[in-house]
Amino acid sequence: MSTLTAKEVARYLGVCEDTIYTMVRKKEIPHFRIRRRIFFLKEKIDEWIREQATNQAIS
Repeated sequence: MSTLTAKEVARYLGVCEDTIYTMVRKKEIPHFRIRRRIFFLKEKIDEWIREQATNQAIS
């Protein structure tokens, strides 16, 4: 199980790090916290990407 930081997720998705933090605040992206640090499971991010693609294809 691979974990990513906000910076790594931003790079992976091709967006700025501030966008990731905004999405975390709005609970729009799967994440978890350990104390004040925010982490992402790569498998969950990949699953979330597939869901986003499916939802857009349906719309």
